[in-house]
Amino acid sequence: MRDIGQEVGRPIPFASLVGIALRTRSPGHVILELELREELMNSAGTAHGGVIMTLADVAMSVAARTASPDVNFAVTMEMKTSFISTCSGLIVAEARCVHAARTVAFSEAEVREDATGKLVARASGTFMLRRERAGEAPPPSD
Repeated sequence: MRDIGQEVGRPIPFASLVGIALRTRSPGHVILELELREELMNSAGTAHGGVIMTLADVAMSVAARTASPDVNFAVTMEMKTSFISTCSGLIVAEARCVHAARTVAFSEAEVREDATGKLVARASGTFMLRRERAGEAPPPSD
């Protein structure tokens, strides 16, 4: 697996730091994975909620970004996550862009434990779609 930033053609420093990698993508759909390490766990020895939310957020953003070929960024405007179970090991987020208009997209994601398929969390989010204009500096990476 390659670094998520390399795969989407634009650095996503925080996602790279955490270790998010691309498994597969197609227009409006993405599957990302993350191997949980000790520093990503909470005091109970399971994945920290912020790590699960980060994986879901990046997955939904990439799904929104890939729904239209001219979109350069999908910036999170709002996100809701429901935590269902604890997890460890390799976790996988599958996200779909449910609707994309000119400037806003809506995506949903599920995060699962890879080895067992156990559902860990469900998330939904609204994303502002950005396109670079000629002569305009790109906005910060998401």
